[in-house]
Amino acid sequence: MANNKLPSYDELPIDSKYPDHTAWGLWGDDDNLGTLNLLTEERIANAAKYIRRGAMFPLNWKLESPNPTLLGRGGLEHHLKPLIEGALAFDDVYQNFNTQASTQWDGLCHLCHIGSGCFYNGVKPSDILNKCGRLGIHHMARRGIAGRAVLLDYGRWAETNKPDFNPLKYTEIPVEELDQVAAAQGVTFEIGDILLLRTGWIAAYEKHGEKIKEHIPDAHQPECAGVKACQDTYRWIWDHHFAAVASDCFPFEAFPPKDWSDSCHSAFLGGFGMPIGEMFYLEKLAEDSAKDNVYTYFFTSAPLNKEHGVASPPNAICIK
Repeated sequence: MANNKLPSYDELPIDSKYPDHTAWGLWGDDDNLGTLNLLTEERIANAAKYIRRGAMFPLNWKLESPNPTLLGRGGLEHHLKPLIEGALAFDDVYQNFNTQASTQWDGLCHLCHIGSGCFYNGVKPSDILNKCGRLGIHHMARRGIAGRAVLLDYGRWAETNKPDFNPLKYTEIPVEELDQVAAAQGVTFEIGDILLLRTGWIAAYEKHGEKIKEHIPDAHQPECAGVKACQDTYRWIWDHHFAAVASDCFPFEAFPPKDWSDSCHSAFLGGFGMPIGEMFYLEKLAEDSAKDNVYTYFFTSAPLNKEHGVASPPNAICIK
């Protein structure tokens, strides 16, 4: 950027040659990191002060969940390979490892800005297919992700304020309610925060156990609650200048989307260059925060260093 002032959503794009309300070119036309650029050394160092107790909360759900996998993504196969006669040593082999079957970061080449047909910063689908090197998950991995995370526990808030709320059913969460949750928790946001949104989806999924198929009868066409895909949401997310967003549900936004061209995935990944985290395991973190009323943390994540990769388990930890 030419200066340190970030444009508002209504000031995007920075040049008329870019699609409306995109952050293309903001960090240069060759940028591969998008909003992760907001995680400056100063902000990362400042986030360290949120380590108070040394309590760690891993955010990866077990790789076996959900089971069955959603949206036709195949299940992981794990094989042990004995190396020495008598099974005195082992390797293990993962087959059919779909990086988006469980907890994940959606990287910037997962879904494009539908309106333009291009990925963040104008990268073409053919560039991705030809493994040109742009936008792969390795850019996130080789930089690393660390900073301040803020949890909005919408699921707990809804227990009192929206008793009929069911995270397993299509429900649009408007930004006005996100503001209400933040106010109830005493949370304020800072530039470069990683937003963690707990809807209660994983809690509901695990609560039903073997009967989950009664609540998700078709794993190829699931539905769930999430943020409402609309201009108000895109404006709210951008104007808070989050470095990334993540949720415990599988799409972050209410699913299925009414129109992919007007979806959070298109606006965030393709438009802003903002990674989206999905199926983050937030249960123990949220439970602890409900006890001490602390909803800000030091956050770290080390995605897979796979060149041209589309997504990755986040290998994320919040530290209080």
